[in-house]
Amino acid sequence: MQITAFNPLILSKDAKALTELFEAMGFEHKHTKTGINDENITSYDLKNPDGFRVDVTQVDKMPQDNTVIRMNVRDFDEAYQFLLSKGFVNAQGDKITDTGSSKATLMVSPTGFAISLAEHIRK
Repeated sequence: MQITAFNPLILSKDAKALTELFEAMGFEHKHTKTGINDENITSYDLKNPDGFRVDVTQVDKMPQDNTVIRMNVRDFDEAYQFLLSKGFVNAQGDKITDTGSSKATLMVSPTGFAISLAEHIRK
C-alpha cells in the first residue's frame, strides 16, 4: 500500500476558528473542497513553510471537535480492504464519497481510532 499523505484531520463545527488558529501559527490554505457528500461539509488543507500539514473540516453535525488521521493512498480499494482486514469499519456504512477528483471515507477501528482514507484521482 503506497501512502502519499499522512497528517492530522480535525473535524469541527467551528472550522473557521481552527483555521484562523493555524494561520496565526504560519499555516497557509493550500486547498479547499466544499459541498462534500452534497452537504454543508467543507474541508481546508493547510500547510506551513516547513511542510507540515493539517486539515480542518467543517462538519455541522459534530457534537465536539474530533481529531483523526488523514491518510491519502494511491489505491483506495487496496487500502480499504487492508483496513477492513484489521477490523476497521466504514463510518458511512457501505458508502464511499466520490467527488470526481477523490474517493474517501472515514474508517473506524474497534477501539474508536479513526482514519480518513482518501485517494486523489489522477487524470
